[in-house]
Amino acid sequence: VFNSPFANTRSVAELIISNIIALARKVGDQNKWMHQGQWKKTAVQCYEVRGKTLGIVGYGHVGSQLSVLSEALGLKVIFYDIIPKLPLGNARAVSSLDELLAQSDFVSLHVPYTKLTNNMIDEEQILKMKKGSYLCNAARGKCVNIETVAKYLKNGYLAGAYFDVYPSEPTNETMALCNCPNTILTPHIGGSTQEAQSNIGLDVASKIVKFINEGATIACVNFPEVSLEPNAKVHRILNVHRNVPGFLKKVNNILCEFNVSAQVLKTNPELGYLLVEIDANPKFSSDIKQKFEELEESVRTRILFAPGYR
Repeated sequence: VFNSPFANTRSVAELIISNIIALARKVGDQNKWMHQGQWKKTAVQCYEVRGKTLGIVGYGHVGSQLSVLSEALGLKVIFYDIIPKLPLGNARAVSSLDELLAQSDFVSLHVPYTKLTNNMIDEEQILKMKKGSYLCNAARGKCVNIETVAKYLKNGYLAGAYFDVYPSEPTNETMALCNCPNTILTPHIGGSTQEAQSNIGLDVASKIVKFINEGATIACVNFPEVSLEPNAKVHRILNVHRNVPGFLKKVNNILCEFNVSAQVLKTNPELGYLLVEIDANPKFSSDIKQKFEELEESVRTRILFAPGYR
């Protein structure tokens, strides 16, 4: 199974931008009231986004794209990432999440779900945000304690929130954020555009082609990630095997008569995936594949001649 982490970047960034503006103008509530036949025209607690500060948590593909789009609207951008990142435009890195929360009018999360990001926004973090600030989450549902967010939306400490992801999906009317004031909810549609889906299809298809022609498994989510560059001057052995000690020793015994120019192995708890390149040699025959397949740990073996060039 291949992942396509970049293809929906623009779609997610645009969705966040649109909802930052909508939250600042209470568009969600105004839309609901209009459908109910209520005319509640007001400028109270409605703002332009120009000159406000957007704090981006996670400055990866989506976060950095959001940074560029936000500056075009006149937002000041700060960001926090556990990995040092080059700021784009006039964006400025801050040294801690607490520093970002204290300075931001809008906080937007763009992080993966890990042990570090589990409930990274909870009561302690919300109370470090400005009173009257806004929270956006289109990253991962379990990064935020939504019950706590609902509490501070209802008591007015948070001025609004946008959520596209939730700890448990799909949701229903009992979900904590339902009916909170100035809260816009969407059903995990960050990458649900025609452009993103087309890009994802092309990207995943190209990765499947690279796997067939080169044995590359980069961006595979359920299999060890390994890759070697195309090479017309080698034979490449691709082997999947059970992850047990001593397997490489057996492989090296089989290949001891050949010049091994590259060898890459990656494992997960159950399986290992091995790529071995040997210099093109007329003595190399199907007997080599047979010897690999006879190893008790071996699951499957494939051989590519001039990998990436056929």
